[in-house]
Amino acid sequence: MEISSKEHTHFFSNNTIMPVDRSSFKSESSASKEKQSCCGGIKIFLGALSFVYFAKALSGSYLKSTITQIERRFDIPSSLVGVIDGSFEIGNLLIIILVSYFGAKLHRPRIIGAGCLIMSAGTFLIAMPQFFMGRYRYERFPSTINSTVSLSPCLQDKSQTPLSALEKSQTKINAGCVQTVAIIGPIFGFLLGSLCAKLYVDIGFVDLDSVTISPKDVEWVGAWWLGYLIAGVISILAGIPFWFLPKHLPKPESRKDSSTSSEHSKFIIEENKDQRTSYWQQAKLAEMAKEFFPSLKNLFGNPVYILYLCASIIQFNSLIGMVTYKPKYIEQQYGQTSSKTNFVIGLINIPAVAFGIFSGGLIMKKFGLGVLGAAKLSLGSSFFGYLLLLSLFAMGCENSDVAGLTVSYHGAKPMTDYKEALFSECNSGCSCSKNDWDPICGENGVTYVSACLAGCQASNGSGKNTVFFNCSCVGTFESSQSSSAVVGPCQKGNDCPKMFLYFLVISVITSYTLSVGGTPGYILLLRCIKPHLKSFALGIYTLAIRVLAGIPAPVYFGVAIDTTCLKWGSKRCGGRGACRLYDSSALRYVYLGLTLVLGTVSIFFSVAVLWVLRKRSSPQDETLSASGERGTCGTKSRKDNFANSDRLIQSTYWPEKETRL
Repeated sequence: MEISSKEHTHFFSNNTIMPVDRSSFKSESSASKEKQSCCGGIKIFLGALSFVYFAKALSGSYLKSTITQIERRFDIPSSLVGVIDGSFEIGNLLIIILVSYFGAKLHRPRIIGAGCLIMSAGTFLIAMPQFFMGRYRYERFPSTINSTVSLSPCLQDKSQTPLSALEKSQTKINAGCVQTVAIIGPIFGFLLGSLCAKLYVDIGFVDLDSVTISPKDVEWVGAWWLGYLIAGVISILAGIPFWFLPKHLPKPESRKDSSTSSEHSKFIIEENKDQRTSYWQQAKLAEMAKEFFPSLKNLFGNPVYILYLCASIIQFNSLIGMVTYKPKYIEQQYGQTSSKTNFVIGLINIPAVAFGIFSGGLIMKKFGLGVLGAAKLSLGSSFFGYLLLLSLFAMGCENSDVAGLTVSYHGAKPMTDYKEALFSECNSGCSCSKNDWDPICGENGVTYVSACLAGCQASNGSGKNTVFFNCSCVGTFESSQSSSAVVGPCQKGNDCPKMFLYFLVISVITSYTLSVGGTPGYILLLRCIKPHLKSFALGIYTLAIRVLAGIPAPVYFGVAIDTTCLKWGSKRCGGRGACRLYDSSALRYVYLGLTLVLGTVSIFFSVAVLWVLRKRSSPQDETLSASGERGTCGTKSRKDNFANSDRLIQSTYWPEKETRL
């Protein structure tokens, strides 16, 4: 028994010497040690869990940053890349049911540790094709490889070695802090993608001096595989601490008698809670199974929940598709390198998203917004976000001048039938292939698909310093004063860098604006559901977002983007490869238009949510909301729906928010 200060005063005032019970000091000491052990265990667990969130977010965002690299490396269209990206969600769905079932029965920390090992194995597996498929081969005129001998790009002599044979000869060469860290993870993921994109794909296996392309070339592929190896190692390190944690963390002494517990604290329980009879477990399971369909009916009978679920699914389709192909859009529209694109997204866009999420929660808490206020804030965020997105239509770059694709060989615009237009009188005497993509830049500022199609008769130099001379097609162009050309495509127009700057500013503001509505919308979802159905409702919500948005959005966005391709590459074994050149205007309208249409549809559903809330709420409820107290989703269950609202605001999370820009 502990001795209070009041009892001490009474003892000494009577000058009475009392025997001291040493057990009381032992109990105080043991209690203090237990408290320190508990706090230490919880801190270790939270620290380890934060690191796991960081590793998972880094891996997911790095996958987004390597989309264009994988597309070029394996010569696949955007639609197939979308399937690869969507398979990330398929993997989650396959394992989430098993983890949910066995997680409560087995050693939870070790399950997390095993999950980290599986995640690391997955990232290693993604990188494996790099080591099994040989070195990366890009299309280049033979004289640019390792020779200073002057060869004629225009193959007038049919006995000359064709390009494909020369290329073949080269193949023999070889929540709390937890959620904060989850936001930091994508920043490092895109920065890692930026770093790896600067390195050549076969670094360490080939002589880099023999590489004749630069990061500015469309055919450039960075060391995409290196980041997956790094992410795999980080996942392994993140899982190590969980193998040494106990099955249950001790509950603090001050909280053992507490009648309230959140969903996040259910892991911190006593050992004696596991000592349950099998009969009770069977009865509990039978009761849960019996209540499943009534609960499902109750949930889908809630109009606010259904409307908000539809709005979220459509909006996430819009956001996921936009984020997945944002690096490709920046590269193709503004002529930026993969490295710079990933750097910009990681250092500018994602922090804007994090600040928007924080601002949404802060506004909710500072102004004491109720359900109606949350619905208005969420709707306003979406409306102004997509309104800003509309302005991006005016911030694009024109197509580069590519002879035979976007302009004719005489300078006329536009081109209609590019397949036939690749050949002209100026290159009619050359044996050229229409499937090659080895761009050169003429001194007239026009890009030619290959030196052969430019009608070049001679070349000098080697590697990136190769110069082509006597190019008959360059000399026939209207503004041409010379007939020479250099390796690589010409740069975009002079106004393009300025447009890219405008795009970045509007993109950051748009990302912030859309993110502000995330927290209010999530709180709206929770407050309109009965307390005993919240976990079930969140499970259905997460499942629907993953199945109906996370999987299909990258696929049909990729299919739509493929329709804007002007020049397809060719695979070594035959068939269509990756796209080499996109129609800038068509890409802008398809990419932004699809995003905007989906966003507009989601806004209509959000308006319906607000209309239902206004219809179901009374004027008194709106007065309470305006005065800083909690609003209501329905007057019948107001008290139940708003319990622990402050805790909900602090622990806000929605599926894959760390990778949504």
